[in-house]
Amino acid sequence: MTAAKLDAIDLKILDAIQRDGRITKLALADKVGLSPTPCWMRLRKLEKAGIVSGYHARIAMRLIAPVTTVLMEVTLASHRQADFDRFDRAIREISEIVACWSVGGGVDYVLKVMARDIDAYQRLVDGLLDRDIGIDRYFTYIVTKTVKEEVVLPAADLWPVKS
Repeated sequence: MTAAKLDAIDLKILDAIQRDGRITKLALADKVGLSPTPCWMRLRKLEKAGIVSGYHARIAMRLIAPVTTVLMEVTLASHRQADFDRFDRAIREISEIVACWSVGGGVDYVLKVMARDIDAYQRLVDGLLDRDIGIDRYFTYIVTKTVKEEVVLPAADLWPVKS
């Protein structure tokens, strides 16, 4: 199944399971207006196609332990494909880096880092610089307040179904 073959029911299924990954088969079928078996078959097709890539719990880390969220911009010293590949491999190994985007514009990457505190973040940065993975410059932005952080993607808005 490709994105081009998604219909309104598929988008309803995606929306429902994003909002409640533990929804029962019966409740999902009711929510999207199908009987359970066809609904479940559609969900399985979405999973098999890789459109549904997993089910996860959202954890409120601040209720468990102190956490500091940092956004980091990184510019590499050299821009050969091998340099990008080396940086990408190194970043994938570090669990505190919870997101990394290669971007166009004035910097090469934007990273989201979750660390115990600023000292832990700085130790992480020092470790990155010591590894010689091509970092030329980096800029740090401490998140002081989360205004919005969605985990539910607006599938229907991003991929409108034509009637």
